Amino acid sequence: ESPVYNALDSWGFAKVFGSTPEELGLKLIYDVAHNIAKMEEHSLGGKKVKLCVHRKGATRAFPPFHPDIPEKYRKIGQPVLIPGDMGRCSYCLVGTEKAMEETFGSTCHGAGRVMSRMKAKKEARGRDIQQELREKGIIVKAESRGTLVEEMSEAYKDVSEVVEVMHQTDISRKVVRMRPLGVIKG
Repeated sequence: ESPVYNALDSWGFAKVFGSTPEELGLKLIYDVAHNIAKMEEHSLGGKKVKLCVHRKGATRAFPPFHPDIPEKYRKIGQPVLIPGDMGRCSYCLVGTEKAMEETFGSTCHGAGRVMSRMKAKKEARGRDIQQELREKGIIVKAESRGTLVEEMSEAYKDVSEVVEVMHQTDISRKVVRMRPLGVIKG
């Protein structure tokens, strides 16, 4: 994401709450992109080479002390934000040296869909997804019912299983698991 996009997000929240980003205490903690191509230096066959690494559905997972990590995170490694679906958890992980060796410093960026948007809409007929989430203690604001049902939990793999694979293979390490409290779907 870009700083402009994040600023617009902040102002959008502020407008809804009739305030400013500063008054609400909104500040950017970490900015990371996925689905990008970037020129990076990696080791191939024992030699340092400059490569264009294209990450589709993936994000960086650089280890501690990598020079491309922002200074404030350099001692711990690249923060890796793994979003879950609306009804299940999300994770924060950190990158590892193994990721540099095995995946050009990349890890997953989520669980991935198991159901098309159209199929999710068919599967959700007769269900009140917003009420189901409310019963789990999750507040939902959605543009429309259609937007909400195409993103229902069953449309995605279980992010905990995907994250566990990344953790067990040491591609990235779990730091914290987060439970959703609110969901905004545009």
